[in-house]
Amino acid sequence: MGKKILVVDDEPAFVRLVNQVLSHKGYEMLTASDGQEALRLLFAHKPDLVLLDVMMPRMDGWQTCSRIREFSEVPIIILTGRRKSGEDVVRGLDYGADEYLIKPVGSRELVARVRAVLRRAELPPSPDTKKEITYHDAFLGIDVARRQVIVNGERVRLTPIEFRLLSLLLGNAGRILSHQQLLEKVWGWEYIDDINHVRTYIWHLRHKIEPEPAQPRYIMTEPGVGYYFQKAT
Repeated sequence: MGKKILVVDDEPAFVRLVNQVLSHKGYEMLTASDGQEALRLLFAHKPDLVLLDVMMPRMDGWQTCSRIREFSEVPIIILTGRRKSGEDVVRGLDYGADEYLIKPVGSRELVARVRAVLRRAELPPSPDTKKEITYHDAFLGIDVARRQVIVNGERVRLTPIEFRLLSLLLGNAGRILSHQQLLEKVWGWEYIDDINHVRTYIWHLRHKIEPEPAQPRYIMTEPGVGYYFQKAT
């Protein structure tokens, strides 16, 4: 049996189109027209992925995403007709989304992103689980094996993508990783040209772990190349 995908959208024509495209690829489809119905189906059927619209009646996509993250780490793709903006992407990450796609989205791109997110969900939390990767100083503590990040004495919750990105940078501390290397190892080859994905997540990660995000101490930029993790001296 194929992976189960829950489509949450109040536009019947769009839901039918998504169902047709993805069921043809072997996925088992579930549908909900609002957030409350989505939560009920999520509890009952435990889908492997949620495609979640933003503008819906009763409970919008942001509220639904936040509620899902209270009890589940199921991958969520925000799929909406809203104009893409940095603010919306960051808002989606704040609520725990794994991906953000804009309607109309081509069938090939939709299938590629669904496959990438599902494949990524099956990977270990860290790109390299064979190494014991830890870091500790007076402000920041990271234990990859325990999937724990402590910032200024408080535990900080990272999304699966944020954690994979931080683990990869820490596991290669001092070494510059290009945008393409980060994209391939964290997101998958489907994202290899989407440099804005890296920039957005780096920005968001800095706001979670840096004392002053605008003047980073740990996640450093190599202009025009990529990023690296710098240990405190």
